[in-house]
Amino acid sequence: MSEVDHLGALQGDPVTPDTVIATSGLTKRYRDVLAVDALELDVRRGEIYGFLGRNGAGKTTTIRMLLGLIRPTSGDVSVLGQRVREGDQTWLGRVGYLVETATAYPNLTVRENLDIQRRLTGAPRGAVDDAIERLSLGTYADRRAGQLSLGNKQRLSLARALLHAPEVLLLDEPANALDPAGIVEVREMLRALANEQGVTVFMSSHILAEVAHLADRIGIVHEGRLIEESGRDELAAKARSFSTTALTEQERADALLTMDLERYFLWRTGGDA
Repeated sequence: MSEVDHLGALQGDPVTPDTVIATSGLTKRYRDVLAVDALELDVRRGEIYGFLGRNGAGKTTTIRMLLGLIRPTSGDVSVLGQRVREGDQTWLGRVGYLVETATAYPNLTVRENLDIQRRLTGAPRGAVDDAIERLSLGTYADRRAGQLSLGNKQRLSLARALLHAPEVLLLDEPANALDPAGIVEVREMLRALANEQGVTVFMSSHILAEVAHLADRIGIVHEGRLIEESGRDELAAKARSFSTTALTEQERADALLTMDLERYFLWRTGGDA
């Protein structure tokens, strides 16, 4: 994307109609800590973009700026062709999000939590049942959210994000607390949303394997800077080359064993291995 096109996206110019999320020089500083450093992103419609980095790399801070929850020190953000700025949130109704930890009203049931979200977003009445089914929460629909396991709280938060059929999903560590079968379920659900409905997914993670199974394009962020951006196949080729040249035979065997154990677990518990 050229500098002119990128500026056009930030100003809502139709010159780049497929751009859904764009940042230019996006920077956030907390006193002496540079959390995000001149970040340039261009995420297209229907794409699943994996934002990969270690803990503290700047992933959550970036998502908070994309949502307008915190103000950048400098730089610009646009989502769905509208510049993100304080006080103007007209575009937010077209976005679903999950930031940091799963949250819910603990004394209300799963269904009641989702119904509140439905009313806030203007979603149709049937959306609650659809979300419960999509996230496999039927067994827990009438259970108080405070009594759910961490994994099911995560499912509830994902259901809230999806409830109003958003065009864009901003998900911070969506696989947190999910077991391997749950990770596969969410992975398949997000892929279907992108492929069948054109939903754009921007997801952060510190787990390469999770991102590699799902993302079309992956950006690696380190100490607030985007240090690499590759398509999934290109990054997989780089990883295989690294494994061949930099890992010992035992380390490669251990990596394969981990993958085999996960597939065995899924098979034994009725999942799709």
